[in-house]
Parts: sequence; C-alpha cells; structure tokens
Amino acid sequence: MDSRISSRPTPSDFKKSEFKSNLSTRYALDRAFEIAAWAATGIAVAILAWLLLTILIDGLSTLNWNFVTSYPSRKPERAGVVAALVGTAWLMTLVAAFTFPVGVGAAIYLEEFSSDNWFTRLVEINIGNLAGVPSIIYGLLGLAVFVRVFEPITGGRSVLSGSLTLSLLILPVIIVATREALRAVPNSLRLAGYALGATRWQVVWSHVLPQAMPGILTGVILALSRAIGETAPLIAVGAAVFISFTPEGLQSQFTAMPIQIYNWVSRPQEEFHHIAASGIIVLMSMLLFMNAIAIYLRNRFQKEG
Repeated sequence: MDSRISSRPTPSDFKKSEFKSNLSTRYALDRAFEIAAWAATGIAVAILAWLLLTILIDGLSTLNWNFVTSYPSRKPERAGVVAALVGTAWLMTLVAAFTFPVGVGAAIYLEEFSSDNWFTRLVEINIGNLAGVPSIIYGLLGLAVFVRVFEPITGGRSVLSGSLTLSLLILPVIIVATREALRAVPNSLRLAGYALGATRWQVVWSHVLPQAMPGILTGVILALSRAIGETAPLIAVGAAVFISFTPEGLQSQFTAMPIQIYNWVSRPQEEFHHIAASGIIVLMSMLLFMNAIAIYLRNRFQKEG
C-alpha cells in the first residue's frame, strides 16, 4: 500500500512537466523567430546585392572623369553630373549646418530642462507625428514659406530655400534620436555632477552631452542619408531639372543628384539609362563619404568617453 502511494504523481510533478513543456515550446518559438529573422535579412541583402550589381554593370562603362566634371547635355556622350554634384554638396552642407544645432538644442531643452506640462507634451506629440509626414508636404510648405513669403531673403527658388525645406524634413528625426541618446545616459552621472556643485547646464555640457554624442551622430547620419536622396521636396521648391552652371551663392538656382538621375531615367534612350546608373554610383559614393566622416567622429567620441 505504501509503495502504491509513493508511486502516484504529485502536484509538483505535474508542475515540473508543464514547466518543461512550456520551456520547450518557448525554445521552439525562439528558434523559429531566429530562422525567420535570418531569412528576412538574407532576402534583403540578396536584393540589395542584385541592385548594386546591376547598377555597377550598367554604370561603370560610362563612369569616368569627364562624366564627373561635365555639365548636363542633350547628348548622352557629353552629359555630366558636376552641376548636380555641386548642388547636392551645397544642400547637404547647409542642411547639416541648420539641423545639427537646432535639432540637438531642441532635444536638450525638451529632455533636460523643460518641465512636464501640457505644452511640452503637445510639442513631443507633434514632433513624433512630424517624423512620419510625407516629404511632399514639406515641399509644399517650403514652397509657400521660403519661396514665396521669404523670397527677398531666400531668393525664391534657390539653394537656400531647398536646404531649409530639407532641414524641416529631417529635424524631427534628429530631435527624436537625440532625445533617445540623452535618455540612455545613466542618471547617476547627472546626480554625481550635482553632488559636486555643478549647475544643470554644466552637467549637461560636460558630462551628459559627450556620453550621448555617439548616439546623436548616429541619428544625424540617418537623417542626412534620408535628405540626400529626397526628390519631391526639391521639385516642389523649384529645383531645376536642367542647368549648365553650378551654384555661386545661397540665392543661386540649383539642381541635385536625385533630380538629375530621375531626369535621365525618364528619357527613352538607353544611353541615358547607363549614365543614370553612373550618377547613382556617384551619389552612393558621396553618401558613403559623408557617412564615413560621421562614423569617424562618432568613434572618436566613443573613445574619449
């Protein structure tokens, strides 16, 4: 009788078996999710590699120094990209100069200095919503404000109007990324600075901002990478499709690499499609150069931190 009683399963045995079953199910789900993630990554990389290979095959045959230093032409063998290349360099320089201090400054104020009230919450909600607004809406806003209202200052359809429009486009992205980088800094670092008698601004400037700078620069890299490929806002503010000169000042007319590439792709001649691929290679090289500078600065701040 005692042996029968001892051989019966106890409630703890049922709990252990149930726990083992749940654990095996979780491991199986984790494994399935891992396989799905690797499959999605492999598909994305394969498609990207195919696109890059196609562009390189079509574009390397027409990519030469004459293509880089020549102006656009109706004849594909004489067409070049220098006007769009210089215009894009103007745009990105001005966009970085406008968005970095304004975006980082706004994020620092919202995260470190502002009080929790209805106005701050309203601003935060609007910033989050603006990050998802289609780019053409910013183009129409730039057309109405910078091209028409502030025409005496911006020069109308100029490189300054285009850069201000792109700055509005990526400002929400920079603000959100900067706030996340500031939140990642441990609060004990702030408390240590206050304990030593430092003011709030001294703590932010000397301790919090250097620690958050790698994350801030990562957000800036992503934002500028989006801005350099935008076409709709620039078309809305009046960027020229065909110009045979480079911008000489902030109020000069301009074109940009995405607009020039779109113009060539829309042509029916096969030769223009090849030089469009060459333009894509030049644009990607410019993007990689910009990202390399930002990554170098980010790594430098990480080492100093």
